[in-house]
Amino acid sequence: MKRTVNSLMLAGSLLAGGQAMAGDLLQWQNNSLTYLWGKNFKVNPEIQQTVTFEHADAWKYGDNFFFLDRIFYNGKEDGNVGPNTYYGEFSPRLSFGKIFDKDLSFGPIKDVLLAFTYEFGEGDNESYLVGPAFDLNIPGFDYFQLNFYQRQTEGNRPGDGVWQITPVWSYTIPVGNSDVLIDGFMDWVVDNDKNARGTYHANLHFNPQVKYDLGKAMSWGAKQLYVGFEYDYWKNKYGIQDSGAFETNQDTASLLVKYHF
Repeated sequence: MKRTVNSLMLAGSLLAGGQAMAGDLLQWQNNSLTYLWGKNFKVNPEIQQTVTFEHADAWKYGDNFFFLDRIFYNGKEDGNVGPNTYYGEFSPRLSFGKIFDKDLSFGPIKDVLLAFTYEFGEGDNESYLVGPAFDLNIPGFDYFQLNFYQRQTEGNRPGDGVWQITPVWSYTIPVGNSDVLIDGFMDWVVDNDKNARGTYHANLHFNPQVKYDLGKAMSWGAKQLYVGFEYDYWKNKYGIQDSGAFETNQDTASLLVKYHF
C-alpha cells in the first residue's frame, strides 16, 4: 500500500510540475510570507516564533498548495531538535472536472478531485496522504474544500491506515473601507493505530486565521498586507494522548503579519 501511495504522490507531483515547463497551463498563483508570535504551546517549547512561506496555484488539471514553516523556540530549546526546526506540506490535487472537461457539479458539489499530501520535517515525521476531495459551493464562502485522506507513515511508527478529514475554507467580511478575511483548515484524524512502537491517537487540529486587510485600508493595494491572529486548537497534538502527566491539548493564539506577493 505504501508503495502505491508513493507512486500516486509522484504521479501527482509530476503532473503538477508540468506547469513549470509550460506556462500556458498555469491559471493563477499566489505566494506569501507570514510572521507569527505566540505562547502557551504544548509538547514543544511554550513560546514560538514562526516564519511561513506559502504557495498556492491552479493549473489546467488541478491545484497545488505548499507551505514551509521555520519555527524558532524562545527561552527554551526543544529536547529533540534544539532551538529551531522546520515543517512543511505539499498538497497537489487532480480535478476530474478539469481532466475530463466536464461539469461535475451537483447539489453543493462543484468538482470532484483526487487529493494528495506529503508531510515532512525534522526527525521521524514523514507521512503520505491520499484520498477523494470535493470543492463545495457554500453561499458566502470564497471557497470551501473537503478533503478525505488515508494516512501512511514513513518508517515503522504508528499512524498507518488511519483516515483524516480536512476541510479548507475562506470567508471575506467587508468592514468599513476594507475587509476581514477568515480562512484556515481543520485536520481531523478519526482513528487510532497501534504497533510495537506505541499508539497514534485520534486527534483534531483546528487552525483558522482572522486577518484585517491593512493594505486595502491604507490604499496600498488590496489582498497584499494583512494583520491579525491565528487561533490554534489541537486535541491530542501529534496523536499523543492528553493526560495529567503530559498535556497535549493545545489551545492558543498567535499574533500575525502576512504579506502576499
